Amino acid sequence: MLKAKISAVGAWVPPRVLTNDDLARMVDTSNEWILERTGIRERHIADPGIATSDMAIEAARAALANRGTTAEDVDAIILCTVTPDHMFPSTACIVQHKLGVKRAWGFDLIAACSSFVYGLTTAAHLVGCGTHRKVLVIGSDTMSRIIDYTDRTTCVLFGDGAGAFLIEPAGDGEPGFLGFRNEIDGSGGDMLIMPAGGSRMPPSHETVDKRLHFVHQEGQAVFKYAVKKMGDVSAELLEELGIPPSEVKLMVPHQANKRIILAAANRLGISEDNVLINIERYGNTTSGTIPIATTEAWQQGRLKKGDIVLFAAVGAGFTVGANVWRWAF
Repeated sequence: MLKAKISAVGAWVPPRVLTNDDLARMVDTSNEWILERTGIRERHIADPGIATSDMAIEAARAALANRGTTAEDVDAIILCTVTPDHMFPSTACIVQHKLGVKRAWGFDLIAACSSFVYGLTTAAHLVGCGTHRKVLVIGSDTMSRIIDYTDRTTCVLFGDGAGAFLIEPAGDGEPGFLGFRNEIDGSGGDMLIMPAGGSRMPPSHETVDKRLHFVHQEGQAVFKYAVKKMGDVSAELLEELGIPPSEVKLMVPHQANKRIILAAANRLGISEDNVLINIERYGNTTSGTIPIATTEAWQQGRLKKGDIVLFAAVGAGFTVGANVWRWAF
């Protein structure tokens, strides 16, 4: 097996910002209430003409430009999302065509908030087995399209945005992918769900009237599960790799709730100074949170070659995932 490395990152968010004060004029909430319970102050919202593929393309272009390579060199596209442009064709196909990727294959990967971590695991193995040289992993979600802005428990949480990593083979002695741990637990499937729109409950007047095409969440149950499992799966992976938590230079968790992030980090014994938290300005962008946050960390100089980076997420399903990499650039 070859070792895979992260060779470039990139991100894009729509320019329009929705603040907590804006939401307070729409539903019974306040800036103080949202900030205290979630850590979110504002989020970016896509204009009506912007879809998931459009944000994905911008993030991918940024990553390719940061690497100094072109779309023609890409071998595969893994498009992580829960808000595809259409049920079919896959959003990966739309991105491939508009990006100008000539010889790649690709697919959409749906694992809710764990999608990007699952995509990294998949890309690491595609590169590791020697069949792929450049794999684009893109996390992009237009969550504003599936949020009920009359439901104050969910509308305050989510935003829109996209990020991308380029995964390539590492050279001899270069840092790269160290390991992964992914899980699913379908017993929690009803706790975070968009009930209608699939084969179980096709669209109808009734499903629209009952607002079943929006995100529905059992907040407390999801919170408790996420705190426990994000910490546990990360601890198990670090132990398996023989890496003490003190050696983790940066933990980049899924940005669902600041209290979840800090509780999971505390459970691991990782200092807040070594945890990337940017939820205040973006909210939960689902598949986009980890690549957006990592791009910011790289831009801010918080990542140096050889640093150990931990990515961790919990999502609807339930899905759980963690990756450990040594930073390569």
